[in-house]
Amino acid sequence: MAKTAGLDQLNPNTEGSDQKPAHWSAVFALTLCVSTLIASEFMPVSILTPIASDLHLTEGTAGQAISVSGLFAVLTSLSIASLTQGINRRSLLLGLTVLMLISGILVALAPSFLMLMAGRAILGVVIGGFWSMSAATVMRLVPSQQVPRALAMLNGGNALATTVAAPLGSFLGQYIGWRGAFFLVVPLAVLTFVWQWFTLPSMPSDRTIQESSALGVLRKPSARLGMTAIALLFAGQFGLFTYVRPFLENVTQLNVSWLSFVLLLMGIAGLIGTWLIGRIVARHLSSILILAPLALAAIAIGLVTGGTLAVPSAVLITLWGLIGTALPVAWWTWLAQRLPDDAEAGGGLMVAVIQLSITLGAAGGGLLFDAAGYQLAFLASAVLLAISSGVGFLDKLNANRRYNAYTQET
Repeated sequence: MAKTAGLDQLNPNTEGSDQKPAHWSAVFALTLCVSTLIASEFMPVSILTPIASDLHLTEGTAGQAISVSGLFAVLTSLSIASLTQGINRRSLLLGLTVLMLISGILVALAPSFLMLMAGRAILGVVIGGFWSMSAATVMRLVPSQQVPRALAMLNGGNALATTVAAPLGSFLGQYIGWRGAFFLVVPLAVLTFVWQWFTLPSMPSDRTIQESSALGVLRKPSARLGMTAIALLFAGQFGLFTYVRPFLENVTQLNVSWLSFVLLLMGIAGLIGTWLIGRIVARHLSSILILAPLALAAIAIGLVTGGTLAVPSAVLITLWGLIGTALPVAWWTWLAQRLPDDAEAGGGLMVAVIQLSITLGAAGGGLLFDAAGYQLAFLASAVLLAISSGVGFLDKLNANRRYNAYTQET
């Protein structure tokens, strides 16, 4: 059994076949949890003006409610695996769900900027904690051959929430106010807590003092290669994705109705891509990690060369959603296969890398977009994505080398 597990770890295209029971209802409960989390994270985007007006803030100050959750997500992701050694993972997930409920109450009832920021900081803790443990938890809930599909389901909840959070927040804000929109998190958190209470099995912590911390995982060459590729991928993605709307408005010159339609197509394509990748990623992981960033780079170049044409641009943006939204599933699967013994610590490191890369990519893309136009910004994204593909190829070579060494030993 130990040899089989080793082969699964070393060979990204080999599926495991353990006999553990599949707790799919628990996976569904976690999917509802992540959907609620992501919707809560991005809801302020569409109701920033009423928040600022009600609390007597500038919109820029109110916007810090978004950045503070990201900051606390990074801090939590780097530390939670070490700080929660010995705590049953069922209890930890239930505790994080309670914190999500408390966050919703604090934000909805916030009488001041300080209370708003406290509620959003707590939400950041939940986001960082949950995503850090997501791969490790899924690995304990379903048999190894079903892990990619379970991760795809979680990311599908992420994609759905990202697609609907802003328009849903704007719609609800008109009728029940921004506080009412945020308070909807509370009954969802209660439902999620109850569902997890009845479906999550006991998952005793198997971590010991000798195991790696989040940063300690970087001592492994496979982790260094993977995290480098992830950083380049998300920086490249968000260096372009963040500025899709101004590109479509100012370059392609779409009106609001067509702009909304194209963004909807991108969101729907993302859901389809997430569903599809869960069915192929286990057998073709390395190929996806190499070819998908190249495809995104080609799309970025296509937008530079044909961005003034409405139909080609719409098609390219839709393909971007199809591929880009699904890629996190591949990287969480990579974590489960390459670092199965460090899934929690590696998950925390991955969350931190993703959050920081999104921030740097969006900031760098914005500077280039303003200073030199969309062409240079999008080409820079293409370069980062192409390099990510190259690092993914090096990861494949490293995995093959380790696999060959293992087979020679056995």
